[in-house]
Amino acid sequence: MNNAPNVPVLMYHHVTPSGGMIAVTPEVFEQQIAGLARAGYTSLGTAQLASYLAGGRVPEKSVLITFDDGYLNNWTYAHPVLQRYGMKAVLFLVTGWVGQGDVRPCAGQGVPLPASPDHHETKRLVAAGRTDEVILRWSEAQAMLAAGTFEIHSHTHTHTRWDKQCGSDVAAKREHIARELADSRAALTEQLGPASDHLCWPQGYFDDDYVQAAREAGFRHLYTTDPLGQNLPGTDPGHIYRFAVRNLGGSWLNRRIWMSRHPVWGPRYHAWKAWKKRMRNRA
Repeated sequence: MNNAPNVPVLMYHHVTPSGGMIAVTPEVFEQQIAGLARAGYTSLGTAQLASYLAGGRVPEKSVLITFDDGYLNNWTYAHPVLQRYGMKAVLFLVTGWVGQGDVRPCAGQGVPLPASPDHHETKRLVAAGRTDEVILRWSEAQAMLAAGTFEIHSHTHTHTRWDKQCGSDVAAKREHIARELADSRAALTEQLGPASDHLCWPQGYFDDDYVQAAREAGFRHLYTTDPLGQNLPGTDPGHIYRFAVRNLGGSWLNRRIWMSRHPVWGPRYHAWKAWKKRMRNRA
C-alpha cells in the first residue's frame, strides 16, 4: 500500500437546507461525499490520523472529515449521507450545549424533520438558552457513534473565548480554560465513554496558555482552523491544519483536496494563499 503524501482535514459546521454562512446544503453535501467515494478516498478516524502523524501508514487517498460544535442538522442531514456512502466523520462537540431526550428523526425516514435554521438564527437560539432546538441530544450522539458515522471529541464545554472574557487577568483566563477542558472531558466520559486526546479550539483561537492547559488536561492532538499547511508524518500533532468546505459541488471539493495534498503544488498553493492574506491585512 502506498502511503498518503499527506492527509487533508475538511472542516464543516452545518448541513442544512437553510444554507448561508458556514453551511452546505444537503444536496451539495451528498454530491461532495459521493464524489469522494467515487474518487476512492478513505475517510479516516482520529486514531488513524494520529498513527499517520507519528509515522504510520494510511491509504494513499485519505481525508479526515470534521464537524464543529454539534448541530442537530449533523444528525438529521449529514449522518444519513455518510451512512449511505460508507464514510465517517469526526464531530467536535460543545458538551455544555447538549441536552437529554429521545432521538429525533433524520432524513430518509419518511417523517417530518426538525427545523434547521441558518447559522445566525442558530447562534441566537443558543444565546437564548434554546439549545435543544438546534443542538444534538446525547441520545443522538450515541446513535451516531453506534452507527459508525461519527466519532465524537471535545470542542470545550461552553465554546467561550476566555482570552476575551478575562482580558488582562491571565490567572483567571488559565483557570477558566482548565475548567472548560475538565468539564468537557467529564461530560464526554459520562455520556459516551472514555474521552480521547483530540481537541478542537473554539473559533480556531489558541495561544500559549490554551496550549499549556490542553496538554496538562491530557489533550495532545489539537485541531486548528489554519488551512495553510499539510498534515505530514512527523508534523506537530498540536497544530493540525484544516480547511473550510464551501457550499460547492463534489468536483470543487475533489479539486481542493488535490491541491491541498499535492506534494509540490500544495506548499506553493498555501504560500500563495498566505501571501494574499498578508496583502489583505495590510490594505
